[in-house]
Amino acid sequence: QVQLQESGPGLVKPSQTLSLTCTVSGGSITIGNYYWNWIRQPPGKGLEWVGAIHYSGSTYYSPSLKSRTSISSDTSKNQFTLQLSSVTPEDTAVYYCTVGFGTNSDYLYRGQGTQVTVSS
Repeated sequence: QVQLQESGPGLVKPSQTLSLTCTVSGGSITIGNYYWNWIRQPPGKGLEWVGAIHYSGSTYYSPSLKSRTSISSDTSKNQFTLQLSSVTPEDTAVYYCTVGFGTNSDYLYRGQGTQVTVSS
């Protein structure tokens, strides 16, 4: 069974860059036609898809976040990373890494999530 674990700082100052890493075990991020996604859930709101990296290395981003988002992978560590620049308090959310067959909030497996708060 695939397991995903998010890691990164829980507090980020406004205008800085949020950086989260997802470590995958039980399966390789380079095998199979899977999309490795980042999704988030702001307080009191629903899930929002942030972006994804395909097993081939292609990346996809939410149009509303595209200008500030970068997703990359380190195949040697079986990890993929989210960077979100110029954060504001509106980026405060629980961030999840997931794996599925598409670029959306549906998933086969999901990490437990990590709270990120943007505040000075």
